[in-house]
Amino acid sequence: MKRKLERFKIIEERSNVIEPTKPIYEAIKGKWRAEYFKNDQPITVELACGRGEYSVGLGRLFPGKNFIGVDVKGERIWKGSTIAIEENLQNVAFLRTHILMIEKFFEPGEIDEVWLTFPDPRPTKRDIKRRLTSPRFIEMYKRLLKPGGYVRLKTDNTPLYEYSLEEIQNRNDIHELKFTSDVYASELRPECFDIKTRYEEAFAAKGETIKYLRFHF
Repeated sequence: MKRKLERFKIIEERSNVIEPTKPIYEAIKGKWRAEYFKNDQPITVELACGRGEYSVGLGRLFPGKNFIGVDVKGERIWKGSTIAIEENLQNVAFLRTHILMIEKFFEPGEIDEVWLTFPDPRPTKRDIKRRLTSPRFIEMYKRLLKPGGYVRLKTDNTPLYEYSLEEIQNRNDIHELKFTSDVYASELRPECFDIKTRYEEAFAAKGETIKYLRFHF
């Protein structure tokens, strides 16, 4: 508990973490490029980013793009924000909030791409609507993404993968859907850039294949 509180205090003082204690938290909507990144580059958002491995990894690979990791857990965000500072990744930021609230922080069309990296599979029937690929979330992504902006899901969880694929295939507004139940044995592998979260490494060590799909509206 002491370490957690110390990390909360640290991120309160960091400019690369946007959270409720800071004035910018209420004013950033529609202003990420102008007020925070101070450029006009594309924005990729990683939802339920945890320690931010994908946001940081993509930030390293693509210095000409902006990346925002979103998670409600401050202790998780601390790790990604620490690495971003140590490596001077000024194109990486973190937003501390619940995912259902992200429309308070982004204007329609402000996001160029969404990554869902190993989200909670929400295995119980009562929790299905909380899956990040359930209809209400997909509709939210559609509102927030610019035309042609991709949603990308990476998971080890077969039920979540199959559920997500079925939900997406049942829609009539989906384009360029590609999917694989084993991304590292697939031609889609380059799209994931071989960035691996600690969850992925743990799942792979148990012999789980990594599933991947992507699409745009």
